[in-house]
Amino acid sequence: MKFQGVLFFPVTPFARDGSVDEERLAQHIEAGVSAGAGGVFVACGTGEFHALTPEEIETATRVAVATTAGRVPVLAAAGGPPPVARDQAARVERAGADGILLLPPYLVSAPQQGLVRYVREVTEATTLPVVFYQRGTARLTPDTAAEIAALPGVVGLKDGIGDIERMHRVVRAVRAVPGTEDFQFFNGLPTAEMTAPAYQGIGVGLYSSAVFAFAPEIALAFHRALAEDDETLVATLLDEFYGPLVELRDEVPGYAVALIKAGVTLRGLDVGGVRAPLVDPTPEHVARLAKLIDHGLGVVGV
Repeated sequence: MKFQGVLFFPVTPFARDGSVDEERLAQHIEAGVSAGAGGVFVACGTGEFHALTPEEIETATRVAVATTAGRVPVLAAAGGPPPVARDQAARVERAGADGILLLPPYLVSAPQQGLVRYVREVTEATTLPVVFYQRGTARLTPDTAAEIAALPGVVGLKDGIGDIERMHRVVRAVRAVPGTEDFQFFNGLPTAEMTAPAYQGIGVGLYSSAVFAFAPEIALAFHRALAEDDETLVATLLDEFYGPLVELRDEVPGYAVALIKAGVTLRGLDVGGVRAPLVDPTPEHVARLAKLIDHGLGVVGV
């Protein structure tokens, strides 16, 4: 399972009664795949994994698999307590996903060998390939990352910590393990485009783009500019779109998800609001987001 291009992390639309809106989720995913997504990661961070039931994760995965119809890989999330993560992994596999994004254990701090044990226990419960997402309390040392990369079924590591020096050592340690030539690394920081040039420099070329969910034109233009060394366009988008977006995002905890859903609605598909404990953006913030989207589209000539 090899990824190329921009990775799409769809939001999870909710109907007025609070349930997962399967029809709108299918429309959202179809729009992203048609725009050129290199992979679909459904019911993950941007998809409010933290607020979904295991049944809803399975439903969202089934919708994504049916909608993509094999055009791009589909991964879905599992994580939290080991029994829950194993159950989620089984549901995702049953729904037809191509792989799993494994999030860390819930809240607890664990020794390095405990993290290895956690990944091993979940991967042993599924035949699907697994990408492990280090973030929060799951901070891998280079040696631990190499040990996890060598586990059967583990095909990638996504970084949500942002320690470039540490991640560089992780990449080098994993690459020193025989048989990891195809192992993939992902930049999983919020608004990953802001750090994409730095991560590219240490051998991490793949990244998740939340912006792709509501403005694929901007996300794809940035990705092309980065690949083609168009430093002028990269700098312009970072300074005039992504930077201001991050400033807005950081004004309220949880806006890394809530603003994305608001952006999708602004672009014409009403996906509803976010579930607690997140809150929806204020009208003022939505207006600022709308201006940013318009400006970003103008920069890329849309």
